[in-house]
Amino acid sequence: MSQPEQMATSANVAPGNSEAVKAEIYEALHNVYDPELGVNIVDLGLIYGIDLRDDGFATITMTLTTPGCPMHESIGEGVGAALQPIAGVTGGNINLVWEPRWEPSMMTDAGRAELGYW
Repeated sequence: MSQPEQMATSANVAPGNSEAVKAEIYEALHNVYDPELGVNIVDLGLIYGIDLRDDGFATITMTLTTPGCPMHESIGEGVGAALQPIAGVTGGNINLVWEPRWEPSMMTDAGRAELGYW
């Protein structure tokens, strides 16, 4: 995955509506799964932040479970595809970071349950 990876989408954010659009982005990211683990990237704790400019350009700050994750391209493509139908998002990129380093404690309770961490 290039850093940052560009995502093309359409529409504009209505003034004062950025929090609603960010919430919709976050919800859409629940549909992007790590293909090896079978858990979505939100419940895995891979999403560190969502920034949305007034013009609708979104920056998703995230990590992967390991720096050498072989599924990085498919996860990046999944993020782009998840954002395309969201009204108010005009485009975006993925800011892939390695600090803080991901660890299993970053998963939600739902993610831990799916992986049997109970």
